Amino acid sequence: MKEYKTWTKLGTVLVTGVSLILCSWILGHYWKRTHVQNETVKVTGLATKDFISDLIVWRGNFSRKATTLKEAYDGLKTDADIIKGYLLKKGVSDSEMVFSAVNIMKDFRYITNANGQSSSVFDGFSLSQSVQIESHDVDNIERISREITDLINMGVEFYSQFPEYYSTRLADIKLEMLAQASMDAKTRALQIAENAGARLGELRNASMGIFQITGQNSSEDYSWGGTFNTTSKSKTASVTVKLEYYLK
Repeated sequence: MKEYKTWTKLGTVLVTGVSLILCSWILGHYWKRTHVQNETVKVTGLATKDFISDLIVWRGNFSRKATTLKEAYDGLKTDADIIKGYLLKKGVSDSEMVFSAVNIMKDFRYITNANGQSSSVFDGFSLSQSVQIESHDVDNIERISREITDLINMGVEFYSQFPEYYSTRLADIKLEMLAQASMDAKTRALQIAENAGARLGELRNASMGIFQITGQNSSEDYSWGGTFNTTSKSKTASVTVKLEYYLK
């Protein structure tokens, strides 16, 4: 009887021990599934690309003033013909230039009589017009914009604006850079996981940062809303991608 009680106690101890081991394994497995697998790593990838603009937009305006509307318009029409002829000789095609509608304003000047009273007096008509050139021949239009004093020497009161530079491949450039930034971010995540003694799991979240375009080798500041440089022919585009991975 005494031996039976001893075996009973021993069995109870063994069952209790196995139960504790089993419970510990279950709890550990549950913690790993609910805690460890929910741990994530967040990384940011960066991609940059230099490119040359393949589209230029250049604008200028000119004006005439005269006592009568007809005189002012005739003068403006003469100037427009001179400008168009000049641009055609410089290699600009007719389809690349667009002349705006004529803007008409009445001018007044103020005079003061002997009693100190002021009144406005009609002082003629001021007419103005602008021309816009949009071309893929960037170098030629850029050169014309610098030589525009030729028009002034021809008697045309022409005011030139700074050229603007664009790229027609911007969508393709952006897609290419997003792929590079994503790869850069994943490489960073793999390195972090390896250093932490873990493995990279599934992608939990991905988002694109701000797409920026600045002048090459310039000191332009990035903007929270995105910088879009139009004053430089040579540009640098940059984009960030934020990724979040599960760790396992």
